[in-house]
Amino acid sequence: MNALKFPKIGSDMLPIFGNLVDLDSDLRHYNRMEAPVTYKRTLQRKIEELNRYFPCIMLTGARQVGKSTLLRDMLPEGMNYITLDDYVEAEKAKEDPQGFLERYGLPLCIDEVQYAPELLRAIKMRVDAERRPGMYWLTGSQRFHMMKGVTESLAGRIGVLELMSLSQREMLGEGEEAQPFHPENAETLAKNGKVCDTTTLFERIWRGGYPQLIQYPHMPVRDYFNSYLQTYVERDVQSLSQVGNKSAFVTLMRSAALRTGQQLVYNDLARDAGVSPKTAAAWVSVLEASGIVSLLQPYHSNSIKRLAKSPKLYFLDTGFCCWLAGCRDAAELARGPLAGAMLETWVYGQLLRAFTNAGMEPRLYYFRNHDGAEVDFLIEDNMCLYPIEVKLSNRPVPGDLKGVRHIPAGLNKIHPGMVFCTSQKWEKLTPEGMAAFPISAL
Repeated sequence: MNALKFPKIGSDMLPIFGNLVDLDSDLRHYNRMEAPVTYKRTLQRKIEELNRYFPCIMLTGARQVGKSTLLRDMLPEGMNYITLDDYVEAEKAKEDPQGFLERYGLPLCIDEVQYAPELLRAIKMRVDAERRPGMYWLTGSQRFHMMKGVTESLAGRIGVLELMSLSQREMLGEGEEAQPFHPENAETLAKNGKVCDTTTLFERIWRGGYPQLIQYPHMPVRDYFNSYLQTYVERDVQSLSQVGNKSAFVTLMRSAALRTGQQLVYNDLARDAGVSPKTAAAWVSVLEASGIVSLLQPYHSNSIKRLAKSPKLYFLDTGFCCWLAGCRDAAELARGPLAGAMLETWVYGQLLRAFTNAGMEPRLYYFRNHDGAEVDFLIEDNMCLYPIEVKLSNRPVPGDLKGVRHIPAGLNKIHPGMVFCTSQKWEKLTPEGMAAFPISAL
């Protein structure tokens, strides 16, 4: 694999944003070199289900995770498709929303609808006049920026889903039939899954799950993410927030990447980027709104008095996170100081995808009290808490989950827990049911 180096962030970096090259055209010559492999997305089942009941479907997610490809591959017969990435079409939609909808008819798929939010009210009027399933499919790369308009205009008329970059099961070609992870079926998944060695696992973590990088395995990661960053800052960031100092914003992204899996401290990010804590908080909100990072909240119940209040920050794609953090290749990542944090970030992303790909709201938390007792993840389901600890080890021991005994149960039963580790087999660690789960089986 080609080596990569994160450039020094400073005023000398600003010119790269002045000559923006669109991601698709910038990398087109790589695409001609090899035939792409297409991947079935697990979320397709949920889209098909909601389309039978809702007049509108909204698919959100970060730029280049495959939203357009997924919906275009699924277009029902007779449905038209238009993208508002086209500036001309976006302006037409803004100036005359009703006329725009009349021109393209029904059913209609509108890609990147955030560039013409005026369409949402016009869509509401069309939906209220006809009210039948499958009228409009919408996509957008700015989840929170759009949701206010969606909830005001289309409440009760729209099914909202989020697509992330490829899960491991999707990358392995099991997107359609893969059984989603749940703690109750973890043993079956571990025994039936395709586990791999640690070297292969870190290759997957380092490259990440953006479909174009997986479809074209010889595409240089450095070139892809260089172009991705430019497009992201110029299009998504600028439309969400008028960021004046782009170099400082990129520095904050790099600082956040180096702190993935840690509790969020705005003062630290602000100091690194040379901005105020208030600005750092606003910029983290931009990263969250555009699907780059996710904030994991601490577990709490009425009986818990001494829990940490800050969320933990995770990047949603480990490939982008590794590139921002300056990891040149998978071998360097595996032996470096970020190995454990990136492994935990990857696990979080896979668990999150298990929920969202099933159209479920994630009930995922972490636990830490002021005495230092902690558990990486807690899944809350059916009045039960399932503790998960992530360890960069192939020899887990019961003591890895010592933080579990500090969790106040409240109304929930507490499962003995699992240690997610780099071993290649499921193994019971205690008679009570504590077990080791091979991470690569996720």
